[in-house]
Amino acid sequence: MARYRKVDPRIWNDAKFRGLSDNAKLTFFMLLTHPGMTALGAMRATVAGLAEEMGWSAEAFREAFSEVISKGMAEHDPKACFVGLPNFIRYNEPESPNVVKAWIGALDLLPECEQRERTVARAVAYAQGKGKAFSEALPEAFREALSKTMPYQEQEQEQEQEQEQESPSPDGEGGKPAGAGVADPCPHQEIIAAYHRLLPMGRQVREWTPARASALRSRWREKPARQVLAWWERFFTYVSQSAFLTGQVSRPGHKPFELSLDWLVKHENMAKVIEGAYHDVQDAEQGEPAHA
Repeated sequence: MARYRKVDPRIWNDAKFRGLSDNAKLTFFMLLTHPGMTALGAMRATVAGLAEEMGWSAEAFREAFSEVISKGMAEHDPKACFVGLPNFIRYNEPESPNVVKAWIGALDLLPECEQRERTVARAVAYAQGKGKAFSEALPEAFREALSKTMPYQEQEQEQEQEQEQESPSPDGEGGKPAGAGVADPCPHQEIIAAYHRLLPMGRQVREWTPARASALRSRWREKPARQVLAWWERFFTYVSQSAFLTGQVSRPGHKPFELSLDWLVKHENMAKVIEGAYHDVQDAEQGEPAHA
């Protein structure tokens, strides 16, 4: 277990945190400082057990805990007894590669579930973003766990153009006009935030145009598996494992590839990435992907 935790005082500037009730704020701090919270920012726990520790009724704790979850500040799988804090590692980052090696002990304490996979994906992406030494320190179990969650052989079968015509855009382009009363189920901003968090070396999204929204929406709609944020987090983490896509290698005479969300959500580019076209050890020899 992680003995010490860091609490950034800027948390009091955070709108989500300030929007919590007093009980929910206390619940968040309780989870953050819980003796059972691992260095991965997750632990095995039950609502009833946590409520008992707080001296609250299960109903009172569940209500406060639900607030924290609704703000995206915690994750919970009641069947697996999994409780996690998605941003934990960002504020309690590993201070050395040896800390990353020790993560294997924390992984063994977490129950298998989708939230555990997301925790692994975030940990891998963060370690890789810290540099070569941290990336190489990742236990093999983390790489194996991550590889099982990424659909390497997924094949694209839907017709892109047809779906884009059917899909409404926030600005009324490509499909039904704005104001037609059709809600857009694609969580654009959440996916953009995940891209920025997991692929910080990529080009930052400054403006979200109708064309960009349409392309992302099409990729979202193509497969049911993609219609959850966890899939995109796994996808971006998988991308972060490519030395070529992250600009770490390049062909002689060529500039390193500059990654962008626009490029990733184009039909052919996403298909190539998922099929592993840029994850071979010879990434540098494959050339720059088409910017079509």
